[in-house]
Amino acid sequence: MTATIIDGKSVAANVRRNCRARVDDLWRRFGASPGLAVIMVGDNPASTVYVRKKIQACADVGIKSHKFLFSATESQDVVIAKIQELSADPDIHGILVQLPLPKHFDLKAVLGAIDREKDVDGFHLYNVGGLVVGETVFPPCTPYGVMLLLDNAGVEIAGRNAVVVGASNIVGKPMALMLMQREATVSVCHVKTRDLAQFTILADILIVAAGCPNLITGPMVKSGAVVIDVGINRLANGQLVGDCDFDAVRKRASMITPVPGGVGPMTVTMLLVNTINSAARSLNLAHEDFVFEEL
Repeated sequence: MTATIIDGKSVAANVRRNCRARVDDLWRRFGASPGLAVIMVGDNPASTVYVRKKIQACADVGIKSHKFLFSATESQDVVIAKIQELSADPDIHGILVQLPLPKHFDLKAVLGAIDREKDVDGFHLYNVGGLVVGETVFPPCTPYGVMLLLDNAGVEIAGRNAVVVGASNIVGKPMALMLMQREATVSVCHVKTRDLAQFTILADILIVAAGCPNLITGPMVKSGAVVIDVGINRLANGQLVGDCDFDAVRKRASMITPVPGGVGPMTVTMLLVNTINSAARSLNLAHEDFVFEEL
């Protein structure tokens, strides 16, 4: 068996075409343009790259982006004041604080300052809590993208055994909750899980977000499983790899996402979707679901 590749780049490109059409529709009908504010504190090289990609993605679909840069020594109060100002700005529909923040920042306080109606990253306590009852306003972007990849690939979720490796607040925990909402039977593994293979071998759907290269090997995967590799790790030779031994796992799985080119493109894309949906909500159009056409 050789697994079918789930092409995140292709799915993301199709979603972005829908985003462009949705943005054009909002402008044509209401003269409204979605606006995203991106806040970055410090000059973390990886964050700089991510912010640049997000700004470019906004431009590609017609979202107006606004970048606010602060030095690593800036006080938390100044950054929170800017967030509160943006929360009150009707032209801003989404606010994103690029992580990580400098060590002297209180992450909960900063994220909590974002208006929950503009929390397009889905990290506000209200949105995270909403996942438990299925009423979150904005799903966290990476798990949201994973769910869309599964749906686009025609993967049945209800009644399947799903194993999530990694229990972060950004990916692992919300991923598990989103799968539970779709009636999967979910196990969550983490750094202290003993004998990880005894869990992964039972997974019909295996989602790995541990940040550890080659953590999942071929014998750890059930024959015919769907494997979603969220990990992005740079090796000493500069190569980007996921959390799975791709060549070995591909021989066991029925479907698998590559790294790069799998989940990564979906994360930024779902940020665009959330921002557009926020703009629609501001126009009392929350009942108009974002339709992903021609995926």
